[in-house]
Amino acid sequence: MNIIKTDIEGVLIIEPRIFEDSRGYFFESFNRRDFEENVGHVDFVQDNESKSSYGVVRGLHFQKGEHAQAKLVRVVKGTVLDVAVDIRPGSPTFGKHVAVELSGDNHRQFFMPRGMAHGFSVLSEEAVFQYKCDNFYCKEAEGAIAWDDPALGIDWMIPESEVILSEKDSHHPRLSELDQEILL
Repeated sequence: MNIIKTDIEGVLIIEPRIFEDSRGYFFESFNRRDFEENVGHVDFVQDNESKSSYGVVRGLHFQKGEHAQAKLVRVVKGTVLDVAVDIRPGSPTFGKHVAVELSGDNHRQFFMPRGMAHGFSVLSEEAVFQYKCDNFYCKEAEGAIAWDDPALGIDWMIPESEVILSEKDSHHPRLSELDQEILL
């Protein structure tokens, strides 16, 4: 696997080794030994999958406190712009983001440690998105930031008039409106 460091400490782009021939391709989407040697020990406990259509923006979501989650995400079908925002109080990159295009064709994966808000936009007609989490989802620990917070400066690569949001995702506060104590 090829590990690409980003401008945010701990946020990594992972390119697996792809074996292709006339029959198709094969790759290991996760190998615990290789992951630990290249990234570190993460005990993934939950796998999730979503399917979305073009223009859907999900996020920017996070879990607070002891329920924070590290995530390893990838796209099985289609293309998304995946985004991690550093919300670790005291971090030198607090409020900064990294965005990467993930697709069923490039097989890239995106790892984000605990302390990141996460979201993605669907750039293809449809996308199937999978992710591993190192902590169980807890409804009471849900948190989110407005996807269009101007201070974050995220280009979702979709015209705003074509963005599709859930009711819930259309009413999140800006990062500056959050009490940093709740992020710990």
